[in-house]
Amino acid sequence: MSELDMAQYLGVFLDEAEEQLQLLDEAIVKLEQTPDDLDLLNTIFRAAHTLKGSSASMGFNRVATLTHRMENILELLRQGKIPVSREIIDILLASLDRLRLIKDSIAAGNGEEGEVEDIVTRLENVLAGGEGAVGREDLPGGELLVLDDVEQNVIRAAQVKGFQPYEIRVQLEEGCQMKGARAYLVFNNLKDAGEIIKSIPHTQELEAEKFDDTFTLLFVSREDADTLANIIKSISEIKNVTIRPLILEDEHEAGAGIPAGTTGQDLTAARAGGAGGGAGETRITQTVRVDVQRLENLMNLVGELVIDRTRLAEVGNGLKSRLGNEELLETLEEVSLHIGRITSDLQEEIMKARMFPIDQVFNRFPRMVRDLARKAGKEIDFIIEGRETELDRTVIEEIGDPLIHLLRNAIDHGIEEPAARLKAGKSRHGTVRLRAFHQENQIVITVEDDGAGMDPEKIKARAVARGLLSHEAAARLGPREALDLIFLPGFSMTDKVTDVSGRGVGMDIVRSHLEKINGTIDIRTTPGRGTCFTIKLPLTLAINRSLLVQVGGRVYAFPLANVVEIISITPPEVQHVHRQQVVVVRGRVLPLIYLGQALGLHVTAPAEENYAVVIVGLAEKQFGFIVDNLIGEQEIVIKSLGNFIGKIPGIAGATIMGDGSVALILDVRSLVDNLGVAEGRELAS
Repeated sequence: MSELDMAQYLGVFLDEAEEQLQLLDEAIVKLEQTPDDLDLLNTIFRAAHTLKGSSASMGFNRVATLTHRMENILELLRQGKIPVSREIIDILLASLDRLRLIKDSIAAGNGEEGEVEDIVTRLENVLAGGEGAVGREDLPGGELLVLDDVEQNVIRAAQVKGFQPYEIRVQLEEGCQMKGARAYLVFNNLKDAGEIIKSIPHTQELEAEKFDDTFTLLFVSREDADTLANIIKSISEIKNVTIRPLILEDEHEAGAGIPAGTTGQDLTAARAGGAGGGAGETRITQTVRVDVQRLENLMNLVGELVIDRTRLAEVGNGLKSRLGNEELLETLEEVSLHIGRITSDLQEEIMKARMFPIDQVFNRFPRMVRDLARKAGKEIDFIIEGRETELDRTVIEEIGDPLIHLLRNAIDHGIEEPAARLKAGKSRHGTVRLRAFHQENQIVITVEDDGAGMDPEKIKARAVARGLLSHEAAARLGPREALDLIFLPGFSMTDKVTDVSGRGVGMDIVRSHLEKINGTIDIRTTPGRGTCFTIKLPLTLAINRSLLVQVGGRVYAFPLANVVEIISITPPEVQHVHRQQVVVVRGRVLPLIYLGQALGLHVTAPAEENYAVVIVGLAEKQFGFIVDNLIGEQEIVIKSLGNFIGKIPGIAGATIMGDGSVALILDVRSLVDNLGVAEGRELAS
């Protein structure tokens, strides 16, 4: 393969390798829970086989060698010749870790950095009846016959000419003194009966006698199996000969993606495992890989179209109000409406193209949970729901780290040790549940455990002990506000420093990540019963629905995800508590903030009979922003302020209005935090 071809196909190889490694990681962890799932084993085998074939075609021999040894183990598992055990799962996962390191090295342009000999030795120990190999008394020696695409094509070409492929396994007498010579005689005697396509071990290893007492051949011949067996048995010191016809089937004919090159016995097992879909599932989804940057460019172009669509509609309305129902204006209105519909459809399709199943994030967690649980000496059932839930690529990129922190803390300090759970009347196995679902125009993700829960009083005491809060301030906090303390930087419920953070450590990182994508997080907990974190996120960060308001003659946009409701109040309804303006809404004390003052504008609240108040929600807390006028709800294109302007407190971005003016998009949490409404927080429960 030339350097040009290598560069052309390397990106495709790396993408496919990442997909197969992720699939293997998740499936192998699942196999530990369902060791009798033959369909799952077939899936794992196919993924390893695909990775081996693609790496071999690219010349990455270390990857091919390691995946080939993994195939051998997986084949024994499929045939039921060795059972699924924790030790074997550990070896397979260690192999995946090594493959991922090598893949990352290739991606970084450093080639196949990283040795595989130690992992290969562990895998071969299993084949030889050592590490992790329990119940292998009936296993014949030698490696398993697995074919790559080139070998399959050679066999098919031979079949067209009337040759039959065979798998020939030859076992020598124990104590044979000249094993290499016996292997040579087998090769020599068979040369007139057909052609040897492949040998395991390789011919060089056979000549050097680097094998036990058994070797396997892939042989094509017009002779029958009995004739071939007699040819081999005529050689002295041959203990046993096993010959089986090799069945090749195209994946489309097999109907289940069964790897070509399997034996008849393998094919029967694969079919019995139900690897294929239902009878009616004939539709094949066709996909194409697209560079993410192209999707970004398309999204930006659609954003410009959305802006111009709004401006065109405003121009049409302006002309109509001046000139009346002229014929040309009616035509302009029709064209404007048509462009609006097309733009909306185009926007929707590109939005869908940017949407990815959240499974891309979730599927890396089962392995992490398994490893952390074993390290902590805990038994955990990890349940994932809503894998198919889709959200924007930009949101997916940001949500991974917060979920890792939440899961690590749930495992380390949420779930109790088995003995403690039994003492508390619980099952030995704790449960951690990760769930995603759509709710209106948001996506909701929950991380829930049935562990020890959190005690608000202990959290307050801990915050005081660490100097994060005064005794007086702690006394004024209610249960919900106390839980919010875990998001303070430096907060921890334990003095013990471990590889895994205590509950609360890193929670400030969780909140900061979520704030970057206009997300919120809420906590529900019951001491002794468990904790549930609820994250709410926008579906996309590029285009969003917002509530437009006017303050001081300027237009601002509240993200609709933060808006709870809109109310109208009169000045007499406004009260003062702890120097904070509040209003009672349906028995709930609501802190009031004039938006102009919060933004630092030199304006005052209008002296009118009624105030328009936008109530926004931050987790379980609510605040009311007084505005001059309400403009209405509108779909806006979010634009960054750019590096020249930088980050402005209280402002998340900007958008272009229909008349060409710029409206600023508000960052609600930043507004509230910058005001320092400590007194307001305790009233907002």
